[in-house]
Amino acid sequence: MTEKNFTFKSPFRGVWGARILVGLLFIFSGLIKINDPLGFSYKLEEYFEVFNIAFLNGFALSLAIILCTLEIVLGFALLIGVRAVSIAWGLLLLIIFFAFLTFYSAYFKVVQTCGCFGDAIVLTPWQSFSKDLVLLLLILVLFFNRRTIKPLFSKKTGDNLLIGSIVVALGIGLYTYNFMPVIDFLPYNVGANILDEMKTPPGAVPDEYEITYHLKNKKTGETKVMTAKDYSKSGIWKDNNWAVGDNTESVLVKKGFTPKIQDLAIKDAQGNDYTKELLSSPFYNLIIVAYELDKTNVEAIDRLNALAITLLQNYNTRTVILTSNSPKDAEAFSKKNRLISEIFYADGVPLKTMVRANPGIFLMKNGVIINKWHYHSMPKYDDLVKDYFQK
Repeated sequence: MTEKNFTFKSPFRGVWGARILVGLLFIFSGLIKINDPLGFSYKLEEYFEVFNIAFLNGFALSLAIILCTLEIVLGFALLIGVRAVSIAWGLLLLIIFFAFLTFYSAYFKVVQTCGCFGDAIVLTPWQSFSKDLVLLLLILVLFFNRRTIKPLFSKKTGDNLLIGSIVVALGIGLYTYNFMPVIDFLPYNVGANILDEMKTPPGAVPDEYEITYHLKNKKTGETKVMTAKDYSKSGIWKDNNWAVGDNTESVLVKKGFTPKIQDLAIKDAQGNDYTKELLSSPFYNLIIVAYELDKTNVEAIDRLNALAITLLQNYNTRTVILTSNSPKDAEAFSKKNRLISEIFYADGVPLKTMVRANPGIFLMKNGVIINKWHYHSMPKYDDLVKDYFQK
């Protein structure tokens, strides 16, 4: 049987059903991720670490924007039917690549969220792999019928639309990188009360774990693997010949309630916790997030320092800088740039989650994020006063 006369019949009225489903899903997935390309680049860096190719970290952002653009363009091109043969090959190769990554993540338990739909829809590795398998089947329908896919427009119009989709997708990626996501799916979004997002409500069901013991008989050398429940029920613990090994496992069997914000702890240079004090102030305060001082935009820091001085003089506004650098490096940076803001310290992961900019700016009051800005769009003093301090 040759490929030419080999035809799949899909349950969605043949090729058109698969074409619509795959096209829309690829566009949706690409748009969600390109809304936050910096966040997707962090996920790529996790994969680079797993595969020992961390030397690619410097290209993570560019690769993130290119991959997102590719998803959007392939999905759009499939829907309008332009260059169907090439697009079918591109879809097949891309889904095989994604399926390999999600299977590897799930099987070896390395990257625990694939980032397929950014922070909007968080999937477990096995859920991601299942989704990719379904997509693979649909793409195979398209691949083996790729020569039957008819374009909706003339070749010239289709090519122009294809070029337009590339320009638009790249433009979105560059915009969201330089001015933050259009839709903020992160837990530190405008209107969120950070302290409330860190709490576990009364009566919330915690995660449920199953403990597995690896046993070895000291006399015979026989080994057994038993859950804690079976271990207790069997009474094997009464036999002194059986010893529990050091490789006891704890496996999550049922997900319970998890606060949206779990890992934020703000400390001073001496290690004293200031999280509650800084986040519960009843007054307006400015939080500058500069998670890597050696990579932060110094010009923006200078402008923020001038803003902080004016706000302190006229409205007694407290301004602090949050960083993941060491106190020694932070102090040297502060002296070099003549900063007036207090400096506090937190882990780099929550700081990168707070705002997709280095530096990024929060205006807070009573623990609530009143507004947040990328340093490219930071507010002017007069605008801050007019919009917030004079109300």
